[in-house]
Amino acid sequence: MKKYFLILILIIYSCDTQQDSVEKIQFQDKEYSEAFQLIEYWLDAQKDYEKLPGLTAVITDKDENKWAGSFGLSDGENKMNIENTFSICSISKLFTSVALMQLVEEGKISLDDKIEDVLPWFDINNDFDNAPDLTLKSILSHSSGLPRESNHPYWSWPDFPFPSKQDVMDELNNQEMLYPPSKYYQYSNLGLSLLGYVVEEVSGQSFNEYVNKNILIPLGMSSTKTYMSSDEYGKVLSLGYSSLNRNVEREKVNFFNADGIAAAAGFTSNVLDLAKFARWQLNLLDSSEKNILSAETLKNMHKIHWDDSSISVTRGLGFGVYNLDGETWVGHGGSCPGYRSQLYISPNLGIAYSVMINSSGTSPTKYIRGIHKILSKVNLNKGDEINKFKEFEGKYISQPWVSETYVQSWGGNLALVSLPSDDPYLSLYKHVGGDIFKKILSNNDLGQELEILRDENNNVVGYKTHQNIYKKDLR
Repeated sequence: MKKYFLILILIIYSCDTQQDSVEKIQFQDKEYSEAFQLIEYWLDAQKDYEKLPGLTAVITDKDENKWAGSFGLSDGENKMNIENTFSICSISKLFTSVALMQLVEEGKISLDDKIEDVLPWFDINNDFDNAPDLTLKSILSHSSGLPRESNHPYWSWPDFPFPSKQDVMDELNNQEMLYPPSKYYQYSNLGLSLLGYVVEEVSGQSFNEYVNKNILIPLGMSSTKTYMSSDEYGKVLSLGYSSLNRNVEREKVNFFNADGIAAAAGFTSNVLDLAKFARWQLNLLDSSEKNILSAETLKNMHKIHWDDSSISVTRGLGFGVYNLDGETWVGHGGSCPGYRSQLYISPNLGIAYSVMINSSGTSPTKYIRGIHKILSKVNLNKGDEINKFKEFEGKYISQPWVSETYVQSWGGNLALVSLPSDDPYLSLYKHVGGDIFKKILSNNDLGQELEILRDENNNVVGYKTHQNIYKKDLR
């Protein structure tokens, strides 16, 4: 009996909701101000519900930032600023990969070179006879078979003892290959650290000097560093916080520096600089002129070079390759003690997103997906009326079912979003007269009625639907 009841509920629900229609994001033709308003409210609310200390986010196309926002606190006391920097951890790998590919373009190395031919001191135990060569390409695509980490406990709470370059080198002969090269996917911070050493060996410069001179300065990324600055920590460099403990609190994480692992996980940056990095790529892909790299090299880096279908992972050269609503995206995520970050770039759509959070135990990817979902619901054209129902906008109390419902103008309709939600879903209601709206169903028919409620002074105090009343939070 319970089974049939659940089926009935699902049928009723499916008839009472509209499908998430997806629109192509076109900043030049459509009006996104209401979408940006909803994104800001949603991110600020989720920050509170998830007890995040702070976060920043940006949306850019190939020309400029379309929106950027900062929420919460950078150090437990001061308001987060869009210029605050974060550890971007593994997003560092993208810059290391670009540096390596510059040297490939210059003919100084080849992707098919064996690592031991470039780094003669490379010495790791390898019991796999007749295995393919361990090449720079296999390291770039995380199919090298190398261990994930150097032989040091640097991810260990609370002190995070990162090794020097010499420490990494000294411990190599105490480590073993996990797999033969080019057989399995195995993400490897050790591998990308080694590629940083390759950049130094081939260029004759320190990693920091090379990256600054050949990537960061040319791209105007003045807020990006290859290390964590102790002088900036707690100032422009936001403090990092832990995952939630059982007291539902986040603890401040000790300062660290990735040192010998810098090429894999050492950089700091902000969303504004990552937006510059994304715009460089979006413009280069449409150009015939070389800018740091050639367009063909960047396209090759974005292309899938390793596909492990058993765990649904696809990798380019340094880049992760992802599928979001049928579109191919490239980028990388970062997860270091006290920080999470993500960069997504869509070469086809010509847009990019970045989110940074000064906390562990959370997912910036879900926020990028939510931002993209909200933008994809916009069907308002430039010049159309906005904020038509601004009088009704605000937070409505929806306890005990959900914490709140946020109501906002959405073109000619009213949008309701239940919060908290990692996946923001817009229920749209059409105005039918006075204070009455009706829900827009999946086939564009109209469903249940929503009535705006007012007090004796004509102030909006709530709404009623299905005979239930939801009061507006007037605090």
